[in-house]
Amino acid sequence: MSSQTTTQKTAFLPMAICCLLFFILGFFTWANGALIPFVKLAFSLQSDLQAFFILFASYIAYFFLALPSSWIINKTGFDNGLVLSLVLLALGSLIFIPAAHLGSYQLFLLGIFVQGSAMALLQTAVNPYLSIIGPIESAAQRISIAGVFNKGAGIIVPFILGSYLLKGSEEISAKIQSLPPGPEHDALLKILLNRVDTLYIILAVVVVLFAIIIKLAKMPPVDVDKEDELDISNTTQETKKKTIFDFPHLFLGSLAIFFCVAVEVMAGDIIGTYGKELSLPIFFVKYGTAFTLTCMLVGYFIGIATIPKIVSQQKALRICTILGIALTVGATFTSGLTSYIFIALLGVANSLMWPAIFPLGIKGLGRFTKTGSAIMIMGIAGGAIWPLIYGYLKDTMGIDFQYAFLYAVVPAYLYIAYFAIAGHKVGKKA
Repeated sequence: MSSQTTTQKTAFLPMAICCLLFFILGFFTWANGALIPFVKLAFSLQSDLQAFFILFASYIAYFFLALPSSWIINKTGFDNGLVLSLVLLALGSLIFIPAAHLGSYQLFLLGIFVQGSAMALLQTAVNPYLSIIGPIESAAQRISIAGVFNKGAGIIVPFILGSYLLKGSEEISAKIQSLPPGPEHDALLKILLNRVDTLYIILAVVVVLFAIIIKLAKMPPVDVDKEDELDISNTTQETKKKTIFDFPHLFLGSLAIFFCVAVEVMAGDIIGTYGKELSLPIFFVKYGTAFTLTCMLVGYFIGIATIPKIVSQQKALRICTILGIALTVGATFTSGLTSYIFIALLGVANSLMWPAIFPLGIKGLGRFTKTGSAIMIMGIAGGAIWPLIYGYLKDTMGIDFQYAFLYAVVPAYLYIAYFAIAGHKVGKKA
């Protein structure tokens, strides 16, 4: 009895730290939405497509770093991997400062890429750690709690960054547009870019302090290799396969994650730009991400309450895709605030996709689970590609922004629907 109590007490600290790590992940991930209108103004970018490279630089890092991150974690251990990821996150934040002083958008994107690399490493470390620090039977509960922290951070970040970085942006934008190139024009841009300094120095210091806390906390080690051995010993004849390529449902699942993150980013990060196209007040441009993520959080709680008691993961995924398509069509054929609300409500449709897709994708992998998880995380790159497709349709091809959104998003939902109905079964015995 006493040993059980000890285990519960020692599990509290790593659980609390994991929740804070998910908060940090959410903060930096969803900061991208607030940065889009800021960089477009501060760096005098000519189109939304150029500004969307903020999202590309962040999310493409997952594609390149997911598998190397798995190797790094194996070499450093989970706790050191967490520390390393936070130090990289602080470094990426500090790169913003010379980028702002030099007025270099390319250097700014490098900082975003370093941050994305850090988050890829952090995701690869914290997700399996969170699953293993307690009884496997309650892993879903721990992931759900951590997920609330993640989305909570996303809700508050637009209010922090939007209120600070975009303060008085309408007046500054009007002044910049009225001035010809010259000293006064450049001075206004410099004032705007200097706002980056204090904010990101504070963020870098906070992240480094948290890395020190993790290092000193001596989080309990976990033996993932031992977990793999247990998987092998319990593996049925069906899942005794030789390579990761013997699991086609894994790669179909990674593609489903690709489209899942694509639609999440379209609804969560693009909503500010969408609101601007609708000529809505600046309030809706600044805080659009918060509205979408609030809806996402509502859907998250609905899922916790209904899965699997009322609906299965697969059925929830099918419902979400139908709802996503319906809301996108609604947004396309309405205007003004009504259209904007439809986009924000996509947060509800998108909320249960990742929780449903990820376990379906890695189900039955046994000793290949670690590699499979990294391959699934590579799918996060969808957040890099899809905003550029939307920007290309809208800015380069001249398609109306609402129809461009429809053309970009509906095919993604249709593929996710395929995975929910049949894709997750491919390669498995009936």
